[in-house]
This record gives sequence, C-alpha cells and structure tokens, in this order.
Amino acid sequence: MPTSFLTRDGYRKLQEELDYLRTQKRQEIADRLHEAMEGGELIENAEYEAAKNEQAFTEGRIKELEVLLASARVIDEGAQAAESIQVGNKVTIQEEGTDSNEVYTIVGAAEADPNDGLISNESPLGKALLNHKAGDRVQVDAPAGAFTILVVKVE
Repeated sequence: MPTSFLTRDGYRKLQEELDYLRTQKRQEIADRLHEAMEGGELIENAEYEAAKNEQAFTEGRIKELEVLLASARVIDEGAQAAESIQVGNKVTIQEEGTDSNEVYTIVGAAEADPNDGLISNESPLGKALLNHKAGDRVQVDAPAGAFTILVVKVE
C-alpha cells in the first residue's frame, strides 16, 4: 500500500471526518432507513433507495479514510531541510515572464487544495519542484502546456 503524505493538520482533519462518519453519519442513515422501512412498500420507496445509496457511499468513504490514515506518513510543514524541496516545504516561485510570486506548500495528494496554496507532490508542479533548490529554473510539463518557473525561496 503506497504511503500517503499528510501534514499534522491534514491528518487531524481526516481523522475528524472518519470519526464523524463512523458515529453521527452512520446513525443518521440508520434512522433514515428505519423511517423508510416503516413507510411501507420498500420496492417503490425512493427515500429507502436514497438512504441505501448514501449508506454505500458513506461506508466506501470510511474504508478509504481508514486505508489512507493507516498508510499515512505525517510530515511537519517546514521541518524538512530547506536546501532542496521535499514534501512539507513551503516554496515561493515566480513563473517566467511575470513579476509576481506565488507561495505553495507541497503536501500529499489527499490534502491538496491549490486554492489554499497546498499542492500535491504528485501534481505536475509539485513533481517538478521536488529536489530543486532556491535559484533553480524548473521546467513544468502541465496538461495545458510546458512552462518555466524560478524557485525564489524554500522554507
């Protein structure tokens, strides 16, 4: 089973989601199923079908989270050596031809959220940045086309 990289905060959030699904969400679905079964004919009961589908989705997500958390390697953001970029580093980059900097933290795929500055180590940008240092020019092969960035700072 492949290792999942998670920050402490990402691990905590996924653990909270798992706890919620195991306790509250399962109970909510069980209550809905019970009410739907009391409603009569199960074959034509749309609420029963919807609750069964939600139950299947929830159980699938629980299994997914259990596997993810069991194989997780918790990283401390910024705890990596700031010389070369690794998962957990905060990186300031500048796309060639622009004057503005962008700041990203390299995280595992499970908690990537580019809108919040969290990019996956498996994304084209994240992959390209790994093992580079401040001052390096890096070619990024993205689905929309290749581009070059300058690594301004690694924390």
